[in-house]
Amino acid sequence: MRDDRIIFSKKRLFMYSLDDIDMRLLAAVQNDAQLTSDQLGEILGLSASQAGRRRHKLDTAGYITGYTARLDPARLGLSIQAFVQVHLNRHSAEHSKALAHLIARQPEIVSAWTLTGEADYLLRVYCATLDDLNRLIQETLLTHPTVARVHSQIVMNQTKDDAPLPMAAD
Repeated sequence: MRDDRIIFSKKRLFMYSLDDIDMRLLAAVQNDAQLTSDQLGEILGLSASQAGRRRHKLDTAGYITGYTARLDPARLGLSIQAFVQVHLNRHSAEHSKALAHLIARQPEIVSAWTLTGEADYLLRVYCATLDDLNRLIQETLLTHPTVARVHSQIVMNQTKDDAPLPMAAD
């Protein structure tokens, strides 16, 4: 199975066709970013150097955007996870940029999306306490001049961990 895509690299534009081995490599590193070239080679049926070159090519082409460690929020004292919908009272490029800047400065906001539909933004938030979440909403978000209202939903239980992206089936 081939997936032909045009890749926009910071350096240049080039065409790269993903083959089945590339797709299996992406699935493997998505599940364990610490795999060595030796381990990848074993999984893919390639030599360590071939697996390393393929991973490097996928890195360079922008398919792999980074490597991170997943941390346990509860063990770090972040016992409150919430989703916060933000509704704006004004819409303009300038106001959106100002709100995006505010969101980027808040470490409790771990991800943010702009949306279609009723809410304009959806924020994923981790806080140590309900008081911390309340302060974030009342003193930070609601005081922004373009924010009309917010709705928050506190996560009771996460029934599925953040999963790898779905990869095309063979």
